[in-house]
Amino acid sequence: MANIKSAIKRVKTSNAAGEKNIAQKNQMRTAVKAAQAAKAEGADNAEELVNVAFKHIDKAAKKNLVHKNKASRMKSQLSK
Repeated sequence: MANIKSAIKRVKTSNAAGEKNIAQKNQMRTAVKAAQAAKAEGADNAEELVNVAFKHIDKAAKKNLVHKNKASRMKSQLSK
């Protein structure tokens, strides 16, 4: 464990930021899976779920949680 006060604070803030990043990435994955499942079974709200997934993918790409090319690839696969 760090001894310096600023280092202790930095460990706390980086852990908190990491948890937020993981939570946002999990939300993105859940939204993508829900959209894929809705498209596969032909649900009537599939287009809405795809739009929600696009929103989560774009947010994750903007915050560098996923690479912009991966985000683009995910959106392309969802739109097919």
